[in-house]
Amino acid sequence: MALNKKRVAFAVAILCTVVLSIAATVYLYQQNDPKIALTKALPPVQKMSIEDMPDLPKLKYGIVVDSMNVVEDKIRKNEFLASILEKYNVPYQDIDKLSRKARKTFDVRKLRSGKKYTILTDKKTPAKAQFFIYDPDPYFYVIYDLRDTLGIKKVEREIEVRERIASGVIESSMWNTMMDNGLSMDLAANMEDVFGWVIDFHHVQRGDRFKVIFDEKYIDNQRVGVGRIHGGVFRHYDDDTYAMYFEPNKEKFVGYYDGEGESMKRTFLRAPLKYSRISSGYGMRYHPIKRRRKAHLGTDYAAPIGTPIYSVGDGTISKASYTRGNGKYIKIRHNKKYSTQYLHMNGFAKGMRVGKKVKQGEVIGYVGKTGMATGPHVCFRFWKDGRQVNHRRLKFPPPEPMPKSLKPNFQQLRDSMVNLIDGIAFPATQADSLSRDVSEVISSGSGKQILE
Repeated sequence: MALNKKRVAFAVAILCTVVLSIAATVYLYQQNDPKIALTKALPPVQKMSIEDMPDLPKLKYGIVVDSMNVVEDKIRKNEFLASILEKYNVPYQDIDKLSRKARKTFDVRKLRSGKKYTILTDKKTPAKAQFFIYDPDPYFYVIYDLRDTLGIKKVEREIEVRERIASGVIESSMWNTMMDNGLSMDLAANMEDVFGWVIDFHHVQRGDRFKVIFDEKYIDNQRVGVGRIHGGVFRHYDDDTYAMYFEPNKEKFVGYYDGEGESMKRTFLRAPLKYSRISSGYGMRYHPIKRRRKAHLGTDYAAPIGTPIYSVGDGTISKASYTRGNGKYIKIRHNKKYSTQYLHMNGFAKGMRVGKKVKQGEVIGYVGKTGMATGPHVCFRFWKDGRQVNHRRLKFPPPEPMPKSLKPNFQQLRDSMVNLIDGIAFPATQADSLSRDVSEVISSGSGKQILE
């Protein structure tokens, strides 16, 4: 019994020794660990509410404006940079020096009435401008630093591109469908660029319909424009015309192609205007000024004054003149066989003169009502072998075909794009449209795409 008590006492002593050794080791470690020592030396953390946090500096155009007055306005008619800055006590010598310095970055002569600008002045000296910022459109702004440095900086805003889909059923016209349903006129213009060689957008029918996949541009979550169309289909007289953008490694063949791999592009555009209507066709008509029936050997496209007029094909300007009947007009020789003429212009585009070479789709002038015209329009005339003809009845030869070496890649793109386009739903009713993100097109079990 006595032996057992001795053993228990011995075991307890050993246990106490181990515990004391561990405690001593931990104590010494804490005393020597710099991190723990630093933590003990720090004062207790003070809790801070959101209200107690310091305010972030206010920025405008990347400039801290906490200590500045901000004046926002628009350039008025016949107002120039000098007349604006002189009101804010900027010396004319500085304005002249700034104007010359700015020519390579953004020439002050490009400032336009109706565009926004901002003046920043120091609150301590509010009568004198420190910065002039010209903000003409969503894509960029220009900072003119009016301090001692007299610096100029053009800043491009960051653009976010989102892939979108849209579809619509036409009630009256392509452009009315776009406007009535909140779709962009830029999208209508881009669709005309894609399909306009093979579809006459001035003669679309009630019930025609379209589907399109395209890029939409956003800045600060606000839509600012339309980018490239990737693919689409236009149903005209129950005939579907597909188009898709193909970008092979041979630049010559980059562009839009139909489902058969033929280029959508043709020798001539179908019309010299966008957003217009045919006010008088080719043939006999009652002349509104001469008050008698006579042959009208052209097609009249009505549009507001100043609407751009495009050359329908590559060529060389053979005439740029004025006559009592034609008003201001341009005639273009495209080749030995074809020529075109554009009458009643309000004015010529910059640089348009006899001998100048122009490209298809290049702006050559602007709609007016000069000469014998009762309202703003362009009378478009088309010559074939020296005779005026109705261009809307002509069939032009197709462009150079796609090489066989490119067809496998194109066919792969076509199959994928047609599959996606076919899965986009048409709106339930006419005069309606549908516009959503491509991400909302969901794969179905059949392998096609459906829109929910």
